[in-house]
Amino acid sequence: MSKRQLPPDRVSSYFRAESGVLAVITVTGLLYNIGLVAGPWFEGQMTETLARILLGENSFSVMVSLAAGYIAVIAAVQGLRFLKRFYVRRFANKVNRRMKRVLYGALVRSDRGDLERQGAGTVLTKAISDVDDCAEGMRKFTTEVFDTGVALAAYAGMLLWYDWRLALLSMAFLPGSYALAERMKRPVQRTGAAFKEQAGVLNAATMDRAVNALTYRVFGREEERRAAYEEHLTAYEHAAVKANLWTASLPPLYRVLSMIGAALILYFGGKNVLGTGWTVWSIAKFTTFLACFTKLATKSSKAAKLFNAVHKAQVSWKRIQPLMREIPAVPAVSAGRVERLEIRDLTCGYPGDAPLFSGLDLTACRGQIIGVTGPVACGKSTLGKAFLCEQPYGGSIRLDGRELAELSPWELTGLVGYLGHDPELFSGTILENVLLGDTGDPMDYLRAVCLDGEVAAMTEGLETRVGTGGVRLSGGQAQRLALARTLAHQRPLLILDDPFSALDRATETEIFAHLRRLAADSVVILISHRLYLFPELDRVIWLENGEAKVGTHEELVGNTPDYAAQFDAQREENSHE
Repeated sequence: MSKRQLPPDRVSSYFRAESGVLAVITVTGLLYNIGLVAGPWFEGQMTETLARILLGENSFSVMVSLAAGYIAVIAAVQGLRFLKRFYVRRFANKVNRRMKRVLYGALVRSDRGDLERQGAGTVLTKAISDVDDCAEGMRKFTTEVFDTGVALAAYAGMLLWYDWRLALLSMAFLPGSYALAERMKRPVQRTGAAFKEQAGVLNAATMDRAVNALTYRVFGREEERRAAYEEHLTAYEHAAVKANLWTASLPPLYRVLSMIGAALILYFGGKNVLGTGWTVWSIAKFTTFLACFTKLATKSSKAAKLFNAVHKAQVSWKRIQPLMREIPAVPAVSAGRVERLEIRDLTCGYPGDAPLFSGLDLTACRGQIIGVTGPVACGKSTLGKAFLCEQPYGGSIRLDGRELAELSPWELTGLVGYLGHDPELFSGTILENVLLGDTGDPMDYLRAVCLDGEVAAMTEGLETRVGTGGVRLSGGQAQRLALARTLAHQRPLLILDDPFSALDRATETEIFAHLRRLAADSVVILISHRLYLFPELDRVIWLENGEAKVGTHEELVGNTPDYAAQFDAQREENSHE
């Protein structure tokens, strides 16, 4: 997370990483909080001076001098306060940025299955809300170390100087607020954790309702989803009320406990003024002592409140700590060159379920395009994902003799390119979506997918934004843009999962011709349920009933009736279009 490689799973690392900013906070914080003691002293002196003016013992000019000094000192103290708070906020912002960088880096390198099990709502809550709460807790802690800790010491020292007996007696009730705050740790953390969990559920429900709104509307399920969403919203509101109940109701109790000593000051301090107490006080000393204690009690109640804020931050930190791990440097990805793909006795399926198919054997060479097809739920997409090693597979997949499962993630990235059947576009420009930060001309790839004319017709051209806040592309446009990105970052092995499903036949035929040319140095696995281009493929894999058959198109037509029937049905359907 820094040049010193501080462990990102420790809160102390984020304090150490900002030691320079914390040094400025320390200097300004000490000067500011020590300067606060001057306020009560001036207030006491002005009270005494006012009494003497009323008795005719002092002139008004003395009061003016005291008032001017009071204003100057307060202005200087508040200037120091501004600097301290500015750097505290800067510290919090830097911590927030560091934490999110570490967390986002861990998320994009996390196992897809783990993220899916957590749910998008929970991941979103961790990435935004939990990090913000941790940074805010650290900010409050840093602020109160000086605004409360140093100030309490300064005020306590001043009280002990004036009358140590009365100071100890009046401050005896202050620990009560701290004890109460510590006692409330469990309910604060328990309700806070429940609130975070419910926030994740609500986020997931919100995303589901937004993404699938059209589907719910078409099938007449809008009202049911609305009712379900209202239930999630109600549960979230109840969890929020319970979580905030303690933090909202406890501060007044802390203040009451801290201010009990004021009654003792009025009684025993009054005796000191009358000369019958433990020491002899003037009105100035009495006013200074009372004002100083009031400020001390206020600071003390804030310290108790700080405990609850830290307790809430601890809940968020426990949720994200497993993801706060060191991010290894990303090595440069080299596509390399592969001559041969060998698959032997391959078995694929979902963990814990029966295999979708087994016994797949295939040998493919550079420049060949291998088709994969079969009925619904036969394992076509699962076969495509097997090349990404996201899930264990049985048998062997080798590229030039190297087993895919034994390669590092970075080696695999340099060898395998993948385009899923649901195109994923980033919220950015068309240029950014194709090149992903690389340099070059994306128009060659846009022409290859027959999208160049449509992009040229857009007002902003390559700078047209797509995704959130941008142009809404049709299904076919999004599919072709994603394919252009895949071709712009070619790998020796390309997995294309149904890349033509939203295209008409003429466009598909033209793009296929470009694909054959551009992917001449790659082995292409083309997964599709549309077969009219399959006669042009080098080999075809037919998956059905847990078995895998491999051959040329002509061979499968001759020995696999179901494949022949599906091909004939599609050919007849196309002849009537």
